[in-house]
Amino acid sequence: MIKVKAPGKLYIAGEYAVVENGYPAILVALDQFVYVSVEKSSDYGSIISKQYQEDSLYWRRQGDQIIFDHRDNPFHYILTAIDFTEKYAQSLGKKLDCYHLKIDSQLDSPEGKKYGLGSSAAVTVATVKALCRYYDLPVTKNELFKLAAIIHFEVQGNGSLGDIAASVYGGWIAYHSVDRNWLVAARNTYSLAELLVMPWPKLKIESLPVLDNLQLLIGWTGSPASTSHLVDAVTLKTAGHAKDYHDFLNSSQQCLEKMIDGFKQHDLTTIQKQLRINRQLLKELASLSGVDIETPLLKFLIESAENIGGAAKTSGAGGGDCGIVIIDKNISYQDLFTQWSEHQIRPLAFNVYHIKD
Repeated sequence: MIKVKAPGKLYIAGEYAVVENGYPAILVALDQFVYVSVEKSSDYGSIISKQYQEDSLYWRRQGDQIIFDHRDNPFHYILTAIDFTEKYAQSLGKKLDCYHLKIDSQLDSPEGKKYGLGSSAAVTVATVKALCRYYDLPVTKNELFKLAAIIHFEVQGNGSLGDIAASVYGGWIAYHSVDRNWLVAARNTYSLAELLVMPWPKLKIESLPVLDNLQLLIGWTGSPASTSHLVDAVTLKTAGHAKDYHDFLNSSQQCLEKMIDGFKQHDLTTIQKQLRINRQLLKELASLSGVDIETPLLKFLIESAENIGGAAKTSGAGGGDCGIVIIDKNISYQDLFTQWSEHQIRPLAFNVYHIKD
């Protein structure tokens, strides 16, 4: 039996802007995983997942037809990952097998609610990684990222693919998003094997150094949010405010470049300053779009952390899920956790996960 894992992630900064081609974000991989195992079968295959067997489907109307939205359905990512990875295996002359695929996830709460740690990305990466190992396909981290990114984008149709990068590379990363328009065209022009080895326009993935005095705190509001739906909503509602949206993108880029430099210079003060600026930029975007990015619980999480010297903001698309705090390790934060718990915010004792080469 082959068993692999892929970590979940959190966005630290650069949300929403990173869905535009080439714009940067900072993410971190966490020590909460999706596990996938593959075991050869002689007669039939199966996909078994305790967490996903009763997952929800979303749908909308198109005329009189019901159109299902598969973007938040993990099984769709798994099935697409199987399809694409096996096509890649066939292109390398591999004979396809039947096998039992088992998935186990730590990225949901014990009650079955999503933490917002990028479960669809992690399950995609873990499935691809497991099948590449099963079929003995020699893929580098770059190739694993590209294959999983193609699969994830095939299903979701929007988003930056930064969560795929975090699950593949681990640790703290600076991510500049690929030109998705190019990727759509390239999918119709090149084979999978060609796409995995060629350069991708605007894509840049860079590991960031670890700061000895930096402590990452995570609070979960208990209210899951759909990233794909929030990104859709912001895109639609900013369409009529082109100049303001362009200003947001430029400001976010400048902020992230300074924050990335702060990591490289091991400068916690700069990182915290830019994190606060990024929060303000997201609040302005929320005002522009009318989308509720910073909910009342997330606002309390942030302001309570700021009161003890932490720099805090929403993580990811907002609208629920998690808030993050970057604070000096020498500052005590146990009283903060008590305040959070009193407001039904759950402190998550997760750590940064680094992937060894």
